[in-house]
Amino acid sequence: MIPNHTTDLADGQMFDAVGIGAGPFNLGFAALAEGAPELRVAVFDAADDFAWHPGMMLPGTHLQVPFMADLVTLADPTSGYSFLNYLKASGRIYPFYIRENFYALRREYSDYLRWAAHRLGSVRFNHAVTDVTHDGGAYRITLQTPAGTREVRALNLVLGTGTQPWVPDTVDPVALATGDAFHTSGFAHRREELDSRHRIAVVGSGQSAAEVVSDLLENWVDTPHAETGEPRELVWLTRSPRFFPLEYTKLTLELTSPEYIDHFHGLPASRRDALGAAQKGLYKGINADLIDHIHELMYVRDVESAPGRVRLMAATALDALTSRVDGLRLDVHNDDDGGAHALDVDTAVLATGYGYREPGFLSGIEDRIRRLPDGRFDVDREYSIGVHADILVQNAELHTHGFTAPDLGMGAYRNSVIVNRIADREVYAVEQRIAYQEFGSPDPDAHDSARTAAPQEATR
Repeated sequence: MIPNHTTDLADGQMFDAVGIGAGPFNLGFAALAEGAPELRVAVFDAADDFAWHPGMMLPGTHLQVPFMADLVTLADPTSGYSFLNYLKASGRIYPFYIRENFYALRREYSDYLRWAAHRLGSVRFNHAVTDVTHDGGAYRITLQTPAGTREVRALNLVLGTGTQPWVPDTVDPVALATGDAFHTSGFAHRREELDSRHRIAVVGSGQSAAEVVSDLLENWVDTPHAETGEPRELVWLTRSPRFFPLEYTKLTLELTSPEYIDHFHGLPASRRDALGAAQKGLYKGINADLIDHIHELMYVRDVESAPGRVRLMAATALDALTSRVDGLRLDVHNDDDGGAHALDVDTAVLATGYGYREPGFLSGIEDRIRRLPDGRFDVDREYSIGVHADILVQNAELHTHGFTAPDLGMGAYRNSVIVNRIADREVYAVEQRIAYQEFGSPDPDAHDSARTAAPQEATR
């Protein structure tokens, strides 16, 4: 049952900070803000209740980061909003201990996030932000709530509206409208429909694509069509030169460190963009064990002469996906040899990723937002895009802070910085140096070899 906070929200009520969007990162902000009791904080979300990637809740799927990448632990291990406290409260801490696996199941992590969202008194669902302006003293936030329109004021905004499914322009809108082509974000909701299909193409090569392919290999491709008895066909294609594993070695993980963020943020925008393009495999790859599992499934099918047909096609770019009377046509070409051909399928599952989409309400405060020459947010080192350092962003800084932006494990770090900044004091000690390696040219004035600097006061 979701707590109803509408009755304690008065028109004109003032907050030190309002978070917009109640995904994992702003839930973490709300949880850590409780460590600064002097702060008046509210987090609003338009949804009726918390949901975290419900369309990819496939059986047995798990996080790609350890469970310590929860809302609070890396900032405050004593917090009551930790994943371990959730396990204790739900009576499952001993089974989790005996399991001896750092990687929580996606389902249980989603349940944990919902548990935290319902415990946080500052979080209000079914509160849609429709407009934001500034009256010279504070932000004025217009809300649509179950009780009608409300307007509250805030000194700071924390934008956590998240990323949205991205589909390339090469996909025919008609195919999307008919549902013959759809994004992986809706796969679990559409899964039963696929039992009536003969030929499915999965486009993309990240973790979501691999999870979909694994599911179809195990439960679909070798089951003859119920009506015709014909064998099925599964095609997995990606323009990537190979099916990249997620790089998870320890020195690579040090790129998710405060000092690497310092280094990355200080580079020219053109160099940051080049590094960002080169580093996609560091956070968009596939778990190595899932790659091995898919290969094992293919091997077993080969030994058993399974009836379905499966094609894995790397270095294959999608030029166009068009809707036809009898299904879909995928025009593709091979990036290596340039050869072009077409694929005819019934359904295309698009594992084409997510992208940041600016919320429309920002138009009312455009004059208070800093931007780079190309129009992207100019995010400072401490996550503000505000001309007056009073608009903070969550996971909208991939181009300025690197691939730590979407990383669950860095959420608590970013929120520590944000809470300290809003409170104008050190609420949480923020690590300065944790890596064994050095990034960039040596500083001739640096003499301290300690990996972790002494905590410093946050500055505005």
